Amino acid sequence: MAVGLQAAENISVLGNKPRWDVLEHYQQTITRDEFAHLINDVYGTHGFAPDLIEIKDDTARILMNRAAQKFFTLRFADSTEKRKLVPRLWRPAKSLSPAGSGKPLSGLKIALDPGHLGGKWAKMEERWFQVGDSKPVQEGDLTLCVARFLATRLRDLGAKVSFVRNDDEPTTAKRPDDFRELARKILIRNGVPQPRADVLDPTDPEKEKTIRWQSEILFYRYSEIRRRAALVNFKLHPDLVLCLHFNAEGWGDPNSPTLTDINHLHLLTNGSYLPEELEFDDERFEMIRRLLGRAYDEELPLADTIALAMARETSLPPYAYPTTNSTTKVGTSGYVYARNLLATRVYRCPVVYCEPYVMNSKDVFARIQAGDYEGTRNINGVERKSIFREYADSVAEGLVEYYSKARGNGD
Repeated sequence: MAVGLQAAENISVLGNKPRWDVLEHYQQTITRDEFAHLINDVYGTHGFAPDLIEIKDDTARILMNRAAQKFFTLRFADSTEKRKLVPRLWRPAKSLSPAGSGKPLSGLKIALDPGHLGGKWAKMEERWFQVGDSKPVQEGDLTLCVARFLATRLRDLGAKVSFVRNDDEPTTAKRPDDFRELARKILIRNGVPQPRADVLDPTDPEKEKTIRWQSEILFYRYSEIRRRAALVNFKLHPDLVLCLHFNAEGWGDPNSPTLTDINHLHLLTNGSYLPEELEFDDERFEMIRRLLGRAYDEELPLADTIALAMARETSLPPYAYPTTNSTTKVGTSGYVYARNLLATRVYRCPVVYCEPYVMNSKDVFARIQAGDYEGTRNINGVERKSIFREYADSVAEGLVEYYSKARGNGD
């Protein structure tokens, strides 16, 4: 796997060299207790090397570069009353003016990020399966359909809505062939001295050791998401990003997939960094920047509220991660986990990452095959909305509930 492999100068895959000087803008914006809580209970829950972050009485010493023994010193605010303003381009709910009647999301800037890619790219991403002659299930197409319904709902409620992706094409201009040389170097560094060029069989257990497979991963998992982050951070400037996904259990051969009775729901916020991830200078910098931007203060209650609305609408039970190696359960709803995903880390605003419905569950598969429709239909003996409208409606209801209560006086 390309995951966790370093590039030059101790930077993660396709990562950017950290600009530590940016953190000067966050001096005295957080107290020691607030910083320690976020490090210990949200972002660094799995521990980390002791020289990476040292919390003292008045300052935190953060490693910038181990080889050069360079450190950044963050000065804490003396008290919550003496905190300086946090510099950020997104607006927390409490800073928004009260909404007019019928428009609880008025003025709110929301970016919709339909997960994955659809169309001809779905098979490459391994987010595709087909049962017999039925319509193929392609996650990227499903999420885009949901996003379009959700955009209409949110605009009716007063929000300003933008799309991070609004068609089948990648947002990055790069393509897998652009990464063949990097893929070859990664494989050699990973102990594959003479990597094969191409995947000969999709079921080949050795396919991950081929240049083709690795270059595709670099394209859709790294280059694509980093390009989406650039759109979010430098062009769209939303108050919130909603990452829309569908979940899945292992389905085996995508041409003869296993359908399951299992179905569930969970949401993700950023956090729960692994010790080996924090060894990368860019990931450590991005974590500290996100922590100081205080996105989590908005993300967690928002995710909890949306999760409960989705649970009411879908009747889905919470997903339980089989291990807690990469996640930490957070919040009060029982549906929300912190996890260090690339999208939740590099988007510089609150991000709520939705993972409802198991695509290869028998129930969800039947609902996907039914397509979109108005009203309800009998699916497997139950009257159900279109799965796309149910997903969109439940997210919209959670947003209305949160912002109706959390909006302030425009201060």
